[in-house]
Amino acid sequence: RGSTKRQRHKKILSLAKGAQGSRSVLFRTANQQVMHSLKYGYTHRALKKRIYKQLWITRINATVRQNSGKYSIFMHTLRSKNILLNRKMLSQLAIFDKKVFLLLAQNTDQVEPKKNVR
Repeated sequence: RGSTKRQRHKKILSLAKGAQGSRSVLFRTANQQVMHSLKYGYTHRALKKRIYKQLWITRINATVRQNSGKYSIFMHTLRSKNILLNRKMLSQLAIFDKKVFLLLAQNTDQVEPKKNVR
């Protein structure tokens, strides 16, 4: 029993290494800290995906609105014309390659052509 207990304690204490105070030294508090940390890690992995999706939508919306369009209509016409770019890629185009993004937007009849686009 002694060696199993020691291995389990070492495992928990190594997982709680970055915690402050007794949370990284005493087994009982370290165990509580590790359980909380694992729970938060699980939920925040899902939250991170949600936050990134919101960011991509905001970027696309901002670029479409700068060129007198609406995000929802833009996305709908993309889907109806079978242009299957996801939001992440559309966001990257909106930031780094505005010319291509505006070509897409013009293809969806959302944006009227402008001159001098960088």
